[in-house]
Amino acid sequence: MRLRLTPRNASFFDQLAESAAFLVVGAELLSELLGAPPAGRKEIASRLRDAEHGADEATHTIMRNLNQTFVTPFDRDDIYRLASGLDDCMDAMEEAGDMVVLYGVDTLPDLVITQVDVLRRCAELTADAMPRLRTMKNLAEYWVEINRLENEGDRTYRRLVAAMFNDGMDPIELMKLKYVVDTLEAAADAFEKVANLVETIALKES
Repeated sequence: MRLRLTPRNASFFDQLAESAAFLVVGAELLSELLGAPPAGRKEIASRLRDAEHGADEATHTIMRNLNQTFVTPFDRDDIYRLASGLDDCMDAMEEAGDMVVLYGVDTLPDLVITQVDVLRRCAELTADAMPRLRTMKNLAEYWVEINRLENEGDRTYRRLVAAMFNDGMDPIELMKLKYVVDTLEAAADAFEKVANLVETIALKES
């Protein structure tokens, strides 16, 4: 651990944890939306949008803090990238839920639910990991498991897309569903990017 001669603003740890907590809420709402009857999805999408707005404000708080703080607990650019990465995770989940409603995707294959189950687990692990940045301890199991989950998500995505093209779906419905599953895959990728950044930060601080 590098020797530090100046005080550090520890509020970043709490703010990053708050930002990650929104991911758990977002993933739960996305799961609820996909499991709801089509008529009930619009209201859940509205709640998901509210959660995304809350996550945006948490990100803005971190950015304002960065602009006002001279000494940060770890590299300033890494804090910026981490806050932005958490925001990307939430944005992708909200976008997927919004697409389901806007495109009127009534029937969702079971593998879409499997995709969201991966996102829910990623969100829980990420929210659990953020407070541990304070000590940089016991984080390896987090990024290893996120990488495993992302690989699982990749396999699910490939199976799902293959089934969509092989099952003779209506072309318009296929396009709608493809947009949704692509965005869910992007959300899983965003979680992996956050985990990879945490690994980089931990190595720098060791």
